[in-house]
Amino acid sequence: MSTETNLWLIRHAPVDGPRGVIHGPDAPADLGDAAVFAVLKARLPANAFAVCSPARRTRETAERLGLDPLDQPAFREQDFGAWTGRRHSELERELGPAYPEFWKSPAGNRPPGGESFVDQIDRARAGLALLPAGEVILVVHSGTIRAVLAIALDLAPEQALRFVIDPLSLTRIDRLENGWRVVAVNG
Repeated sequence: MSTETNLWLIRHAPVDGPRGVIHGPDAPADLGDAAVFAVLKARLPANAFAVCSPARRTRETAERLGLDPLDQPAFREQDFGAWTGRRHSELERELGPAYPEFWKSPAGNRPPGGESFVDQIDRARAGLALLPAGEVILVVHSGTIRAVLAIALDLAPEQALRFVIDPLSLTRIDRLENGWRVVAVNG
């Protein structure tokens, strides 16, 4: 019996809401691009184990792809605490120099009442340990995919934050018996 896990990581559809906002878990997905969904769905393995974060936009995206995923809190987006629901421009005006200073070292910094990207990596690692062997589809967030890339490539958190992960993109990573294989990123 194989112990390999083939991960199909999909970033959720764009948020159906204003741009420049740190969206909370209740933000809905924009599911309007039928052609993109059809192409993505055709690329996915049949009968795969499916997981999503507890966020509304990941569940809606998974369902639009014809999946019936289990919610896994370990794969939720980074918690931005008191900044959730707020606009970046508003925070910058309110916090002054402290806001851009935060973004100089975003991997280890925590917003008030939130968590760091390092914390998110730890959560993702725990979530990965719960996944079965075989084909597994995760419909998650850009931060979650970056966290999994940090784990798979043994990257410093700051380096993993350099990855661009577009909405409805597919990242393929295999968890092997003795390591990882990155097949594609942001495809």
